[in-house]
Amino acid sequence: MPLPKIPGYSRLNKTHKYSAAGIAAAGAAAIAFAVVPGGDAGAKTTAQDLPNRPVALTSQKADAQAHHEVLAKQSALASKQAKEEAAKKAAEEAAAKKKAAEEAAAKKAAEEAAAKKAAEEAAAKKAAEAKAAKERAAKQAASRSASRIETVADEKKTYPDNLDGWIRESLDIMKKKGIPGSYEGIHRNIIRESGGDPRAINNWDINAQNGVPSKGLLQVIAPTFQAYHVEGTAWDAYDPVANITAACNYAADRYGSMDNVNGPY
Repeated sequence: MPLPKIPGYSRLNKTHKYSAAGIAAAGAAAIAFAVVPGGDAGAKTTAQDLPNRPVALTSQKADAQAHHEVLAKQSALASKQAKEEAAKKAAEEAAAKKKAAEEAAAKKAAEEAAAKKAAEEAAAKKAAEAKAAKERAAKQAASRSASRIETVADEKKTYPDNLDGWIRESLDIMKKKGIPGSYEGIHRNIIRESGGDPRAINNWDINAQNGVPSKGLLQVIAPTFQAYHVEGTAWDAYDPVANITAACNYAADRYGSMDNVNGPY
């Protein structure tokens, strides 16, 4: 705050400034001694009424120390909490890593077990297929051998060119094809149908009227002969062996066997 100007002086020198400061200080001191607590104007101020500055400084120092200790405790607590959280987080991460490792190990073990099982199944399947192929090869070889034997036997076997020979040759063919029938059943029906004449033909029954007369030893019409013709025999309905074999094939399909036929069929 600037000092008031003194009349007659344009500027204060250093001496004047010190004098003014002293006067201001003296005035302030006079006011302080004039104020007496309790409104007792006659009381005098003593040294005991002046502020006790050393006590105030000590109290401030104690407060600062206490504040410093509180801050130190708060800092220590915060540090402790941070360490505990860090330790907790580290433990959780370690547990997560351990769990992930265990799951990975379990998955790997399961995959290895599955792969091992698949390999064993594949090996077993391959072994079974090899065994089956070997058995098939053996059966085929046996079948070829039997076929060769039968072929040789057939080549060597001859039949007389008569009713007995025709029936026996037909029976051998029927046996190979799985067609049932006996010598007696075939012979009985031949005698009734044609009297044993391979060129016999029926030109008067309903089949003849329809344009498909019955022909041969067992009187077979053309549609039946063609439908029940047996491979390996002639396609001529008058051929004795072809006629007998086709007729027996038809009788097996319709009656179970030529042996069950005892009349027109």
